[in-house]
Amino acid sequence: MKPFRKNLAIAIDGGGIKGVIVTQALAMVEEQSGIPLHERAGLTAGTSTGSIIAAGLASGLEAKTLNELYLGLGNDIFHTSLRSLLWPLFNYRYSNLPLKKALEKYLGDGLMAALWKAKPDMDMVITTFDVVENRTRFIKPYKSNYADWPVVKAVLASAAAPTYFPAVEGRYIDGGVGSYGNPCYLAAFEIKFMLGWKPEETTLISIGTGRGPNTIKPGEVNHILPLGYINPILDAFQVSAADQQVGLVEKLFTGLDFRRFQVDLKRSIQMDDPSSIPELTQYGEELGEMMLNDGKDRAMGITPKAISGITKSASRRQTSKSGSPRVSRPRRSAKPARARQRR
Repeated sequence: MKPFRKNLAIAIDGGGIKGVIVTQALAMVEEQSGIPLHERAGLTAGTSTGSIIAAGLASGLEAKTLNELYLGLGNDIFHTSLRSLLWPLFNYRYSNLPLKKALEKYLGDGLMAALWKAKPDMDMVITTFDVVENRTRFIKPYKSNYADWPVVKAVLASAAAPTYFPAVEGRYIDGGVGSYGNPCYLAAFEIKFMLGWKPEETTLISIGTGRGPNTIKPGEVNHILPLGYINPILDAFQVSAADQQVGLVEKLFTGLDFRRFQVDLKRSIQMDDPSSIPELTQYGEELGEMMLNDGKDRAMGITPKAISGITKSASRRQTSKSGSPRVSRPRRSAKPARARQRR
């Protein structure tokens, strides 16, 4: 694996129990490097299950410990009950108390502000969707309105997937409901505009929780009943939104050592299926090997190609009748956002 640059940030997607893939892979990276990632990274970002891992790393946990959390608690969190079996009759399928107790055990009772005041200080971005204000909230340790939030509360809010877990405080649900199931763009924005890290001195690692397979055959969509559209549409939104964030980082944050890692799943795995943990562990080993061998996700490196006809037409439009180039009126430049210096 190529060495990290001076500054290191880690961004992790959502995906429920599929967080096993990420923790297994990160444990392999730590074992190979001999250095816990929490000692190396200065920024973590996460959505949903990614927020659990991001908060764990920011709180000083090793990836191996986080992997043990997932392996040991899958059945406790996603246990079968009358509620889960008859979930369409209820507001949600699972209580969040088992997850809350586990998070309190592993993360403690620390507040968000404590991360920023630690030495060395740690930045973290956790996403949650506020249904009352109809917007995504970006929970950060230096923001005054989140400073007194327990880290556990922030994680529970980010991981409150609709129909799976209850909303936190009756308003905060899974951060992946918006556009940030993959938070790599948020991490890149934080790096450049809030922390003031130089892109050429920074490595951003973005890790997915597995890309589902294509299951619809040509013509099959014409026979799908209305309710049958739900899962394909949700899958399409999640995959395209995640890949879109990758493209934005590549195109807008030049100079950044950006590495996106993702594995392709052979079958669809539900986010609440603990029986798939052995299979997810194997995918985690595959992802770990990919990271150690610098095998990036195929969503990277997709750059638009200019079409010669359009390019020539545009060029002709920029030329006056006399044959000399037109002089464009200068644009007013917007004031750059004031960067928050890390130190």
